[in-house]
Amino acid sequence: MIEFEMNLSSTNDVKDFVNTVSRYDFEVDLVSGRYIVDAKSIMGIFSLDLAKPIKVKVHTEDASEFLDQIDRFIVK
Repeated sequence: MIEFEMNLSSTNDVKDFVNTVSRYDFEVDLVSGRYIVDAKSIMGIFSLDLAKPIKVKVHTEDASEFLDQIDRFIVK
């Protein structure tokens, strides 16, 4: 499993992120406080507090292509 934090600061960011993560077979969870949602659920993402960085849990060992595609959202 790979973990990192990211920011989704606009509606377009959320839409682009969901479109990207939906192309992959592995599971991706977003964690905000005590809430965990499926990263492929746009409604789930909008239920989170997007004002703060969100923890991402990618349930695979080989996510390099995925990480390259979402690099602009990752908190460094």
